[in-house]
Order: sequence, then C-alpha cells, then structure tokens
Amino acid sequence: MLNIIGLKELRQNMPQYVQRVQKGQSFIVVKQSKPLFKISPLEQDVDEQWEEVIDFTKINKGGVKLAEVLARL
Repeated sequence: MLNIIGLKELRQNMPQYVQRVQKGQSFIVVKQSKPLFKISPLEQDVDEQWEEVIDFTKINKGGVKLAEVLARL
C-alpha cells in the first residue's frame, strides 16, 4: 500500500511518522499535489556500514560545535 502525505502534515507530526517508518512503512511526501520525495526505512545492511568514530556527547552532553572540532584539527 502506497502512503501519500502532505509536507505540512509531515512537519506537524514528524515524531509519529518517524515511528511509522521505523516500523517499516514508507511514504511519498507531496506539496501542492506534486511528489517531492519518498521516506522509507533503511535496509538492515546499511546500518552495518556505519562506524562510530567518536561520540561527542561523551565530551559535552549537548555535543560539540563543528567550529570547535575544526579549530583543534
């Protein structure tokens, strides 16, 4: 089943759509009846390609600003 949602609907209810995508649903997002993009879950093997290099939240709970990181390189 193809799920079509409006861009405004997606913006207003993002947390609910994130949950639905995590459960395997896909959506076509439209604006003024024209398709803009598709939201779909990642394939499982895609997650395996990501590697954590550093968790900046361990340095600072809110993360670290990019300018600070670049200044130290």
